[in-house]
Amino acid sequence: MKQIPLAFGPAIVHSFDTFVPGANGMALEHLRAVHAGSAPVYLWGPSGSGKTHLLQALAQRFQLQGGQVGWFSAADAGPWAIDERTDLIVFDACDQFDADQQQSAFALFVDATTRGIPIAAAGRLPPVDLPLRDDLRTRLGWGHVLAIQPLSESETRAALRREADRRGLFLSDEVMDYLLTRFTRDLKHLMALLDGLDEYALANKRAITVPLLKQMLADQGSS
Repeated sequence: MKQIPLAFGPAIVHSFDTFVPGANGMALEHLRAVHAGSAPVYLWGPSGSGKTHLLQALAQRFQLQGGQVGWFSAADAGPWAIDERTDLIVFDACDQFDADQQQSAFALFVDATTRGIPIAAAGRLPPVDLPLRDDLRTRLGWGHVLAIQPLSESETRAALRREADRRGLFLSDEVMDYLLTRFTRDLKHLMALLDGLDEYALANKRAITVPLLKQMLADQGSS
């Protein structure tokens, strides 16, 4: 089991307060209300739509309340286990689970539901379409299944602006337009670009401009 720290990275904070809901207001409010004994909840949507952000925000809330979270993803080799102190179980990237991970997830699901431990999970597909064993796929669809919608261009712009303001960065309209027209509107990818751009500007002691962004991409071999 991997314990999720309260700070999910040196820069980007994944909390409910930093989530830009867009059309996902109902999903946000549902996750805010998850507590011991709650029915399982499964989030699905394309990459970059905010599923992992919401799971991390939920895990953070439980931890801030003194709870222990078991976080498992396709990057974690099985077998998986929890202990009697676990208050929340999270499964991320369910659509990518291999056979061993599926076995572990199913066993944890049975254990958790028996003990009243809430489960939150996410994947790119709805439960019925997940390439998983039938018993796990069925259980992931037992509770609340919430489709997470990607942000519109204006909402993505607002999310980037909000994160830049939180960091104390000035992003000109020219830089913002370049980011939104040259790259996919995947907020996870765009936030990673912003993170890299922040570090690159600091290292070079320069303001963030389109030429600086192009130079960073060239240095990374990504242009």
